[in-house]
Amino acid sequence: MLKEERHIAILNEVALHNRVLLMDLAEILDVSIDTVRRDVKELDAENKLKKVHGGAISLGFTNKSFPNENVYALPEKIIIAQKAISLLKDGAVIFVDGGTTCMELARLIPDHLKLTCFTLSLTVAMELLEKENITVIFVGGQISKDAQLALGANAIHNLSEIKVDYGFIGTGYVDALHGLTEFDWDIVQMKKAVIKASKKTVLLSISEKLNSQHRYKSCDVNAINTMITELHPENDLLNLFRNNDIRLL
Repeated sequence: MLKEERHIAILNEVALHNRVLLMDLAEILDVSIDTVRRDVKELDAENKLKKVHGGAISLGFTNKSFPNENVYALPEKIIIAQKAISLLKDGAVIFVDGGTTCMELARLIPDHLKLTCFTLSLTVAMELLEKENITVIFVGGQISKDAQLALGANAIHNLSEIKVDYGFIGTGYVDALHGLTEFDWDIVQMKKAVIKASKKTVLLSISEKLNSQHRYKSCDVNAINTMITELHPENDLLNLFRNNDIRLL
């Protein structure tokens, strides 16, 4: 595979999953980790992604000032966010996860809605603070420099003491059989805590992530009350998920 082809493949993986590991990229491309590391370093120098320890993240993932027009699959994520907003009512208490799809949800919440929003994400919190009628509560803990999320025991303890009406979460990977998975063990622990803290959990995921999996499991699919994609709920791509006890929007 030519270097240009590798670069395109790397950017596609980073754009789709927001965060990727060098070892996963090396396996996908069937090259050495050293080769992938050089590629990622070059792409970082070209300001096409951000190189982090052991992997790479998309520019739109953590930088609120980065133009949202450059977010991968933005039209699809806007559709998902608009569907999610249809669930909200005045006075609701919700949780909003990190990630680019949840950022679109935070950005598109109408100014007139009066909500209390919990979040672990610094970028989501900053977006929500611009909404006059939203009370923003940041769930504190150790801040991940890569994901700009609160992690660890303190954040998990804080989540254990609340119960929100809706928990809107994202995921790196989702499969009808294997459920929601991630490559980051700490992120999985936070997902589990959010699900426990939510009366209803709503998964926001573009359809490209369907039928994918990684090593650490956040939950079974039927632990999610509602899954929102950009697809029509009757789309054949959702057939395997329709067999689970889950609402599709």
